[in-house]
Amino acid sequence: MPDYPPHRFCTAPLMNWSDRHCRYLWRLFSKRAVLYSEMVTTGAILFGDRAQHLQFDASEQPLALQLGGSDPEALARCARIAEDWGYSEVNLNCGCPSDRVQSGRFGACLMMEPELVADCLGTMRAAVSIPVTVKHRIGIDDMEDYAGLTAFVEAQSRAGIGTFIVHARKAWLNGLSPKENREIPPLNHSMVHQLKRDFPELDVVINGGINTIGECLQHLQQVDGVMLGRAAYQTPTLLAEVDSALFGGCPGPSPAQVVERMLPYIEQQLCHGGQLNHISRHMLGLFQGVPGARRFRRHLSENAHKAGAGPEVVEQALAMVTRAA
Repeated sequence: MPDYPPHRFCTAPLMNWSDRHCRYLWRLFSKRAVLYSEMVTTGAILFGDRAQHLQFDASEQPLALQLGGSDPEALARCARIAEDWGYSEVNLNCGCPSDRVQSGRFGACLMMEPELVADCLGTMRAAVSIPVTVKHRIGIDDMEDYAGLTAFVEAQSRAGIGTFIVHARKAWLNGLSPKENREIPPLNHSMVHQLKRDFPELDVVINGGINTIGECLQHLQQVDGVMLGRAAYQTPTLLAEVDSALFGGCPGPSPAQVVERMLPYIEQQLCHGGQLNHISRHMLGLFQGVPGARRFRRHLSENAHKAGAGPEVVEQALAMVTRAA
């Protein structure tokens, strides 16, 4: 098997979406994808319910924890905790544009302070033996375009960072909501491609506006890896193509097979006090474009939240799809 770059295909950290139940579902489709957690702030780990934020199933590996913060020592402590919990990588968020993130002095606003970010990442690297990576935008606000991006990357490279996950949009911190920042600033994939040409020694992973495996293959002619977020969440079945198309492995399972494999997991989680709708909400996109998909979604949406709802609700929804097919 060819020796592919470790970040050849990744799923993105998605707030309120890429929780452990979502990642378990994604892993059933692809054994090779690197999965990323939702962003977790240093404060939540150091002073909150640590298990709630960090717990994961061993099958999710390789799994990266994305941290939000700007205090080097706090980030280093959290990186050590992540390593102790068994995460295979720690990633620093320098791309989230929300007001809440800015007020905490982390996320995309950190791109204006490349030396602080380098201090954070360098301190994290010194604290752990697992890889430390960074995810960022191509720029923010009126920051000088390509020159600003390369200055940011050079500073982190000097701190020993070798993997850069680049969202190919600027972030506008004033005037646009987080949702608008995912859609309104124009995509500039060519800038990320240029970054790889100018820094061939670095692993450059491209993110933003990539919707199909075919597009992934096109980008992989220019960069080391691709990261999919909303496309993977809204149409998780595309992940079934990842191992065969990008790694030369076997095709992933069918949506119906994935539903069947989710049933023991659901039973286990419910036995430990979980709620079905916390899991099934990530399954709504499984049958996009398939006869019966609407009935599948409706049945889960209308019944999974009810008291006592169990795996049988998912089985009933699956039967609606298979009968229609």
